[in-house]
Amino acid sequence: MKSSSIASLVFTFAIAACALPASAQLLSPNAPPPTGAPPSPLLAPDAGTSNQVQPLDRIVAVVNDGVILQSQLDQTMATVAHQIQASGGKLPPEDVLAKQVLQRLILNELLVQKGRDNGVRVSDDQVDAAVANIAAQNKMSVPQMQAAMQQQGVDYASFRQQLRDQLLVRAVQQQVMQQAADVSKAEIDNLIASPAFKQGEVHLARILIGLPEGADAQQIAAAQAKADKIEGELKAGKSFASLAVSDSNAPEALDGGDLGWRRVDELPPALQQVVDSLQTGAYTQPLRDASGFTILKLEGKRAPGARQIVTEYHALHLMIKPNAVLTEQEAKDKITKLYHEIVDGHADFATLARQDSDDPSTANLGGDMGWFAQDDWGTQVGKLVANLQPGQVSQPFESPDGSWHIIKLLGTRQADRTKDIEREQARQAIAQRKGRQAYEQFLRDVESSASISIKIPQLADANPESGNPSQ
Repeated sequence: MKSSSIASLVFTFAIAACALPASAQLLSPNAPPPTGAPPSPLLAPDAGTSNQVQPLDRIVAVVNDGVILQSQLDQTMATVAHQIQASGGKLPPEDVLAKQVLQRLILNELLVQKGRDNGVRVSDDQVDAAVANIAAQNKMSVPQMQAAMQQQGVDYASFRQQLRDQLLVRAVQQQVMQQAADVSKAEIDNLIASPAFKQGEVHLARILIGLPEGADAQQIAAAQAKADKIEGELKAGKSFASLAVSDSNAPEALDGGDLGWRRVDELPPALQQVVDSLQTGAYTQPLRDASGFTILKLEGKRAPGARQIVTEYHALHLMIKPNAVLTEQEAKDKITKLYHEIVDGHADFATLARQDSDDPSTANLGGDMGWFAQDDWGTQVGKLVANLQPGQVSQPFESPDGSWHIIKLLGTRQADRTKDIEREQARQAIAQRKGRQAYEQFLRDVESSASISIKIPQLADANPESGNPSQ
């Protein structure tokens, strides 16, 4: 990846990290949040301005006991303008853009202050994880990304602080939404009975040929050529899943591009028409969107009210987790020893689970996980149990958090989960709607109670709904 694009890419992924985790962002994970979501915290430094001397830096706005500087406004405006132009959009007049950006900066500052006042904290580990995620999405290590940022004049310490603020804003949003997410049985019953709920579902997979922010004509042409080549390979009979694993830039690439089942009414309207025209097993031609070029495959359709028969698994689980006194290697050695005691020595799995397992949810039950659908315990466990025979014990395997596990499959059965799945979908839809409404009201309350003084006369109407927009 060219280092010239690192600032805009870091900005893009930092914003994506703070967006709502909504399924509406199906085909554009870096797109702005959907209607009702909070404005993105526009604070990332721009490559062209972040390290320049600002001899006339001044205070643009005072927000309670915080300030927004001219340099922040200038840097953010440059980044936003770059994004608009890169996506083919038309820039608004500079004064309009400045007002819009300042409004977002003011709101972000208010939310950061509110989070700190409410005791919300973002740990160094959380920031480290977010930085690592951004680096990984840019196909870099953290040191490589730091070097690229340094080359572009982006201050890494400032970037970490800005990212910490973005994570704090997200935590505030989640806190408010969760507090309003109580859903009654009657509400679920009413939604299920309504026509709007009966939209059906589609099972999709995708291959994404991604483009960086600010991609030039040569990069776009190369991505188009690659997407066309993949389309040709699909027509020649090559597996969609294998091409996703080898060529897709999307997060689900290693799962064969599988996006799972999605409600039709969660898709963007234009895609609803595209998907509706597909037959099961068919795929689209490359579709250009903000992320690059996407090829969609329709794996299946479920009509409203269709029965959903799933395979359920009954299994036992034993986990060994590294800790302050047990190293990673010692944890691996311990799980291997327990595995051989079970398989070779015919020790009782349940007894060992009670004695040794570090899983608080199953240890006291002798490792019993109960009956569960394939992915109820995550895709890693789901793929594993699907390949076990009843009575078989898995080889020890490591999960992303460094813990080690073994699983014994006890049995399988077919179960009709139609009503359970339907009710959970309804509950989630209601909870999200309530959460968005509560968060919108929270934002209005925060703004109306704030003391905001805008020091630039031309921008004084940038936040007309605040309690004290200019002084």
